[in-house]
Amino acid sequence: MSAVTLERRAGVLIITLNRPKANAIDVATSNELYAAFKALDEEPALRVGIITGTGRFFSAGWDLGAANDGEAVDADHGPGGFAGLTEFFSLTKPVIAAVNGLAVGGGFELALAADLIVASTAAKFWLPEAQLGMLPDSGGLLRLPKAIPARLAREMILTGRRIDAAEAAALRLVSRVVEPEALLDAALELAETIARSAPLAIAAARDILRATEGIEVEQGYKVMRGGAIPSYRAMLDSDDALEGPRAFAEGRSPEWKGR
Repeated sequence: MSAVTLERRAGVLIITLNRPKANAIDVATSNELYAAFKALDEEPALRVGIITGTGRFFSAGWDLGAANDGEAVDADHGPGGFAGLTEFFSLTKPVIAAVNGLAVGGGFELALAADLIVASTAAKFWLPEAQLGMLPDSGGLLRLPKAIPARLAREMILTGRRIDAAEAAALRLVSRVVEPEALLDAALELAETIARSAPLAIAAARDILRATEGIEVEQGYKVMRGGAIPSYRAMLDSDDALEGPRAFAEGRSPEWKGR
């Protein structure tokens, strides 16, 4: 039975981890997830992805049962890295993590690799790796200090401190917090809003945000204007860049072509 199920809804690909009891991720599951994110990237009709889980866990992270069976701590989890997303740097479309429950270790790192996080009130986030003789090296060490105050990130990494959905919202780690029964609808509402935007503009925005993260505004302009971000030039030169203002002037919805 597949550990990953897919559902397509009006330009949105819903990717669901369904690996009871804790949605733990081994190499095979990482490769299944990568295949799903690759489908999102390659299918023109798909604009946004949602990653979520079933049951009490969003994901418990690396499958320690697989580790006990011989899967190495530094095993190759495939071209997308752990969980198929944490090192999928060429992905051109946004992903929303709809965190339904406990996001532990690599499960938290999977959520951090998404563009946006929507959390259930039942969600909790933590990185227990140091207490297990390991490190959160699938993005936790690199992404968490950029997402929340660095000293709090350090505390979470060094001590395994947990934060709940309310604290995650206060830290602006998550975009919104909703009741469990409203989680998927909230994520879909956000995804469908993004999907109504021009796909080349969304791709360029993500590339620019990534390329300029952590640098001063003046330097950011140089990076953006300097020709090092092809998607920015492609957006400026696109038919869609003409279609948007034309549709606005004509009082109609734009018809994006992605070119």
